[in-house]
Amino acid sequence: MNTPVDAARPTIFFLHALGMSAREFDGVAARLADTADVVALDLPGFGDASAASGVSVDAMAALVVRKVRRHAPGRWLLVGHSMGGKIASVVASRALAGEHGLFGLSGVVLLAASPPTPEPMSDDDRAEKRAMADGGAIDAASARAFVDANLGAPLDPPSDATAVADVQRASAEAWTAWFDRGSREDWSETVGVLDVPAVILAGGSDGDLGEAAQRELNGRVYPRAQVHVLEGAGHLLPLERPDEVAAAIRDLWRDEAGTGPVVPVDVVRTLASSRVSTQTRALHARRVLADDPRYRPVVVDEAQLQTLRVLSDRIVPQRAPEPRQAIDLAARVDARVGSGRGDGWRNAALPPDPEAYRRGLDELAGFGDLSRAEQDALVTAIIAGEHEPRSDDFTAEQMTLWFEDCRVDLVRTWLSHPATMSRIGYDGYANGGDGPRFQGFQLLAADAREAWEPTMEAARTQAAPTEAAR
Repeated sequence: MNTPVDAARPTIFFLHALGMSAREFDGVAARLADTADVVALDLPGFGDASAASGVSVDAMAALVVRKVRRHAPGRWLLVGHSMGGKIASVVASRALAGEHGLFGLSGVVLLAASPPTPEPMSDDDRAEKRAMADGGAIDAASARAFVDANLGAPLDPPSDATAVADVQRASAEAWTAWFDRGSREDWSETVGVLDVPAVILAGGSDGDLGEAAQRELNGRVYPRAQVHVLEGAGHLLPLERPDEVAAAIRDLWRDEAGTGPVVPVDVVRTLASSRVSTQTRALHARRVLADDPRYRPVVVDEAQLQTLRVLSDRIVPQRAPEPRQAIDLAARVDARVGSGRGDGWRNAALPPDPEAYRRGLDELAGFGDLSRAEQDALVTAIIAGEHEPRSDDFTAEQMTLWFEDCRVDLVRTWLSHPATMSRIGYDGYANGGDGPRFQGFQLLAADAREAWEPTMEAARTQAAPTEAAR
């Protein structure tokens, strides 16, 4: 599906709770119409898909993957409510693992979500809820009781009628499959830890999937997530608190998930295609995720990190229309150095990278207080080996050697982002996918372009590095 897509506007995929349908998000979707394109799905066995097969967690996740592929969005969010939260986590893990057709995941929102681990539920409660479908169709009285048990306060009449009717529309197969298998399955090893912008909402009056469960079971999966409690709300958050749910989604997009440079849609579609290997796609999927505005340094301290940020602005001036659209190169370099994943070598005259960065940045303390001309003069002196060190911890020669490594790290980090690759006209990542139908480049002559290559439209948020970086 190659319909025009606004790369700066997200698509939100809504995944509903057990017994509900896409209709439970009507109020939330209406409130987000000015922010995003909305795709609310009926999962197999529920809503208008009550007769559909494939009611397992794996089959539901596969359906969502197909929907994302069909819509082919530039950037997209997953919003999962209760049962849908477990499905959202499985799909998010597949996107970050580089599954074919999935690229551009920007964030996840969990609403009273079932975790990747078995859902906390007593045997008696499980048996009682499962029994609602023992006779086949769920009767009106049982549907009424189920909705009431999941509310913190009564719903408005239209929402209440929708919720009860949706429970009655659920197929007995899908209902019992969730209690017998889906809610019991442990996907935690497959899902792992998802380093993606996220927000988790919990109902203050929810039961098994309330605040404690969300912090303990879903919080560990999403280390970047902020957890918010909607006091007085029960389990049916999209119906009970559409204003607050919509606000949480909008805030996540505005403050984190929607920040950073925009990758052109044709580049996104190329990265999602079979011309890119799973391993390469996974690598780029993590590179495009927005930087964490709450990032805490792991190698340097806060003052040193700020110095590195000012330095990176001089070495690689991104000239983003606004700061939120730039890559936080300093934080990414700090995280990489802290991870121990280097380029396989270091100059013998320098201490290990973490210590070299701390010493080098201490030498540059106050760099941000200098004028532009003074900054340029200092950078020039360091490159030439003429900088006079402030202490005996770092010689002039060591400062020059470290500064060379620092410039390489900053520029390499900038260049590794797909938005930068688009700007400079590089698409070498599409050098062949997985399996026997390996699809690489056929036209290798100068100025020859394959018909499928992205157009490489300019990424307006990026700029070329300065002479100092070269």
